[in-house]
Amino acid sequence: MTPDAQPEDALDPVVVVGLLAEPARLRVVGALTLGARTLGEVATATGLPLSACAKALDRLVAGGLVAPGEDPGGPYRLREERLVATAREMAQARPRGVDDASLSTDQRDVLRNFVIDGRLSGIPVVRGKRLVVLDYVAGRFEPGRVYPERDVNFVLGMLHADYAALRRALVDEGFLERRDGFYWRAGGSFEVD
Repeated sequence: MTPDAQPEDALDPVVVVGLLAEPARLRVVGALTLGARTLGEVATATGLPLSACAKALDRLVAGGLVAPGEDPGGPYRLREERLVATAREMAQARPRGVDDASLSTDQRDVLRNFVIDGRLSGIPVVRGKRLVVLDYVAGRFEPGRVYPERDVNFVLGMLHADYAALRRALVDEGFLERRDGFYWRAGGSFEVD
């Protein structure tokens, strides 16, 4: 945020995506980000005709993402503070992690960083964190039950796009065992009745 900028309300994320989805507007935002301030500077930086830049700037101003200049043609200012407020609001509103009282605080902290809306955002590189995530994933499989590979792929695909890497990690770390295309749970924590 620039020193003279005041805190702003967040924009509707759908509006932000819509504003940035059009290539000319995205190029104009890039030019403003890199220091262009006037219509002429934006046109030079983007390589777009003045009319296309003016049209894009008008739409960005109307959408609340760009502050207009007092004179026609500039200076314009990208309202970065509105992007920050939008991102912050979305991050706070988005359900993260796993709400499970049986988990330790450390486990909940790890899962909060890797589980978003019930899906894995990634497979951790750090082994300790990866083991926490894999233990959570292994909980999707019932101990004592044998699963064909297609069922394992289906369950893991609901959690992460790269179900093969996830399946391989579960086997490599001993959470699942495999033989002849069938899998069963071999490790991880579970409730005892």
